[in-house]
This record gives sequence, structure tokens and C-alpha cells, in this order.
Amino acid sequence: MSIDPNKRDFSANARLPGICALAAVIGMLGTIAAIVLLKLIYLFTNVFFFGTFSFANHSPADNRLGAWVVLIPALGGLIVGLIARFGSDKIRGHGIPEAIEAILFGKSRMSPKVAVLKPLSSGIVIGSGGPFGAEGPIIMTGGALGSLLAQCVKVTAAERKTLLVAGAAAGMTAVFGTPVAAVLLAVELLLFEWRPRSFLPVALACAVAGFLRAAWFGIGPLFPLETAPPSAISLISCLILGVASGALASGLSVALYATEDLFAKLPLHWMWWPAIGGLAVGVGGFIEPRVLGVGYDVIGDLLHHQLAVHVAVAILVVKAIIWVIALGSGTSGGVLAPLLMLGAGLGIVLGPVLPGHDAALWPLVAMAATLGATLGAPLTAIVFAFGLTHDSNALLPLLTATLVAHGFTTVVMKRSIMTEKIARRGYHIYREYGVDPLERHHVDEVMTRDVKTIDAALGVREALASFFGAGQSHRAYPVVRGDRLVGVADRQTLVALTDAENGVGRDMTLGDALAASAPVVALPGETCRLIAARLAVQGLERVPVVQDRESMRLIGIVSRSDLVNPSRLHFEEEQKRERFRRVSWRPAKRRSPV
Repeated sequence: MSIDPNKRDFSANARLPGICALAAVIGMLGTIAAIVLLKLIYLFTNVFFFGTFSFANHSPADNRLGAWVVLIPALGGLIVGLIARFGSDKIRGHGIPEAIEAILFGKSRMSPKVAVLKPLSSGIVIGSGGPFGAEGPIIMTGGALGSLLAQCVKVTAAERKTLLVAGAAAGMTAVFGTPVAAVLLAVELLLFEWRPRSFLPVALACAVAGFLRAAWFGIGPLFPLETAPPSAISLISCLILGVASGALASGLSVALYATEDLFAKLPLHWMWWPAIGGLAVGVGGFIEPRVLGVGYDVIGDLLHHQLAVHVAVAILVVKAIIWVIALGSGTSGGVLAPLLMLGAGLGIVLGPVLPGHDAALWPLVAMAATLGATLGAPLTAIVFAFGLTHDSNALLPLLTATLVAHGFTTVVMKRSIMTEKIARRGYHIYREYGVDPLERHHVDEVMTRDVKTIDAALGVREALASFFGAGQSHRAYPVVRGDRLVGVADRQTLVALTDAENGVGRDMTLGDALAASAPVVALPGETCRLIAARLAVQGLERVPVVQDRESMRLIGIVSRSDLVNPSRLHFEEEQKRERFRRVSWRPAKRRSPV
């Protein structure tokens, strides 16, 4: 059996090496942006809480401000509200929904203002005690850098999307040192496709960022951890923890957008909302100082069981409240680090009553399950938790609990915390995607092979009378000279050619009339999806199929109706229920002896 050399597992793309080279540059820029953002957070933390101009890493929980700490986050929120009002309102929010919106509805174009103001505003918010992580802002900033670089070269919107996502994923890699999880985040949340043309540049950008981060911050996991191998009874605990994490994720999402609605009812311009949210953060920070700022040190303490249960409960409750209020106020900050802390706190609280394993496992498992359920990205959460700890013994519990939590939120929630914000702006995002039925089938599988043609030697007026009169059977006919395609004739074209104002003589043949323009054709090895796009772009109903562009030998024709067949087959696969065997539970009757 001969194999068509034009049919491939993946589409060919000669521009892929060039896009990969650009992605590598963006990987370096994303790493630099991440380092700048972290340094800005350290600087503003020292300025706001310790009154020093220093880039040293200090926790805001160590401040000695007493009750005055209540005003610090409010001041940071006021500054950021002014930046958003008079700079760019695109800096509001936690970064990932804004990146998704730019990708799907903005042709992946982002402004230079975002690249500058997003890290600045996030540094101020987090440095003044905002309960956020650096990853959301750096995803937005890295994406802006990738988009800006792409806007400086001649690329398609799809290629610009790839470079935007490359910058976003590189930024996440630089912050956490988890390149594989960053690639999965791109696949599950940002790319909305699985193609080498996008996956490879993004992965390369993450690899570059990972190597550069190792050179800057050193190697090793952010929260090294080693737990004992799980036992069989641990499955029950994973199921319980998965449901609890899914419920926490759903509750956080509902509470966040209810808070946004409350802020929207305030008789104040949204510029003042971050300051109001900052007051709530300040009160929470006065009650429990460890909820202020990024809190990577607190996450590490929770994972290593260095905090008592009642302290973990306080952190869980206060962090959840101030995070929801602050993010609902429209300030700038990320969601990953807070979700890690909240999930780990849930694991500490439930750990003592869960059977079957080392209690040190449950904060890690709940952390990943809460993250995966909230983002709607379970694979990212599983690999992310492993990348942060390098605890291979936890992989099976991570898989079980995270998928249970994801299933829980999929059933009870219409949208994730990421897509709800976009839906409120009038855009719906459908996150399930698979191989398009039109991608799975090629032209030679659906085309009509028995084609009625018109001889190129026939006169224009004669062809119009013979084929487009009362007995017309098709809207258009391929015109051939022997078996070579010359063009396609339809009524509108022939009427225009016979118009006296065009100066066409009665003796002009179809071959001469159509010779001026090359016909739009399809090749047998091209996918139905490509031909559907070609028909849409050209405004055609059908297109002739030729063996190759050199010989132009006509072998068939494909129409819009032919392209419906793959979708019909796909519908039957999805909807038609069939049974091929019947299983009987009744014992077979014994045959009586003859």
C-alpha cells in the first residue's frame, strides 16, 4: 500500500526555527523581568515596613509598626489605584485572565505601558503587604514583553500568541523554578491548542528561563520535601482531601466575584477601591502578620509542619478573607502563591484526622488539589507541586486528590476563577478542545471523484447556453483542456465575459477567457480544515482537486457539503450509543439427555 508523502502527523512549518529563536530571546527577557519584579517587591517591603532603601529579602511579618500596620496596605492600594487610573487600567487584576483575553480577543497585542506598569504596581501592592504572589504579575509582564517583541517583527497573530505565552511561561519558570509546570500551564490555560508550532517555542523559552534562574538563584526545589511512600488506605484520605479542596476552590471563586460585585456597587470611582481593600488587608495583617506579602516562608513552614494547627487555622481564615477582599477590589497581584498557602493550611487542618499516611503529605496534596481545582489546570498543579518539592513519593496522592478536586469543581462550577472574569466582560471561553474532525480527514477522503467538466475549447456563449440554461445541474464546473484544469466557470463569470461592454467576441473560448487568472485548487493530501478555511477566505462554494500544482491534472472536486461529512461522523461517535455484545447473568439451561 502506497503512503501519500504529503500526509503528516503534524503540519509542516518552515517558520518554526525562527519563532523558536525569538522565543529563546523572550525566555531571557522573561527571566530578567522576574528578577526585577522580585527585587521591586523586596525594595518596597523594606521601604513600607522597615523604612530602609534595601533590596534584601525581609518578611513583612517581622515589622514593628504595631497598629500602624493597618495603614500600609491601604497606602499601597491608593498608589496603585492612581497608577491604574492615570496610567493603564490593564494592570488591574491577577494577570492570567488578562493574558487569556489578549490572546483570544486581542490578537495577542499588549501595550508597552503594561510591561512597565504591571511589575511596578505589583511590586508596590505586594511590597506594602498585599496577600499575593509574584507569578500572576510576571505572567502578565512576560506576556507583554513577548507580545511587544512580536509586534516588532512580521509575524501572524498565531505566532504572536505563541511568543506572548512564551514570555508568560518563562516568567513563571523564573519565579518558581518549575519549567515543566510552566509549559503545562501554557497548554492548559493559555495556548488553547496542542501544536508543535506553539508548544516547542514555549518549551524552549521555559528551558532558557530555567537555566538562567539556576545561574541566578541556584538549583534545587523551592520547598524541598520528602514523605514516606503512600499506603493503600491513603486512597480514602486522598478522596476526602480532593473533595475538600474542590469545595475550598469553589468557595473562593464564588466569594471573590461576590466581593467584586459589592465593590461595583460602591458610590466611588474604582480608583479608590484598592485602598479600601488595602485597609482590610492591614486589619488582617494586624491580627495575623504572617498573611502579609507573598508568604513563601509561611508556605514552607506549613509544608514542613512547623506551625501548630490553631496557627494554621488562623492563617487559613485570615488569608482567605483578605485575599478575596483585596483581589475583589481590583488591585494588582497573583493567585498562585495565596492558593498554595490556603491549600497547605487546609492540609494542616485536616491532616490529623486523615488515615493511612505520614501527616507531612497532606499539606502538599491539598495545596496542589486546591490550585488545580481553582485554575482548572490539574496537570499543571500536579507537576507544579512536584517541581516545588521534588517529592516523588507524593506523585500518586497528588494525582488522585487533584483530579478529584478538579472533577468536583467541573461539576459544581460553570467557570473557573480565571474565566469568570472574562465572561463578565462579555466573552465566553470553552476550554475543552480536541482534534478537529476536519483535521483528521483529508481531501481525497471526502471529494467527489466523478466530476462533470467543460471543455476549454468551448465558446463562452455556447458554454453559458449549454451548461447554465434550464437544465443546469451544478452551480459551477471545472474547465479542462484534456485532463489539465484551466479554471472554474460559473454563471456570474460567464455573464460578465459575454457582456458587450467588456469587448468580448463571440468566438472567445473558455480556455482563453479563464487563462488570465490561476484557479483556486485543493490537493488530495490537504486537510479538510485547510480547505474549509480556503473556501471561507475566497468566498467559494467548491474547489477543484488536482493531483499536483505542476500537472494540474483534475482528479475531483470538494464542496462545502462534502466538508460536513467528517463532522457528522464525529457527532455519531459522540452521541450514538451502541451495544455489540449482550452479557447474560442467567446460568445456561442444562440440556436434558436424549
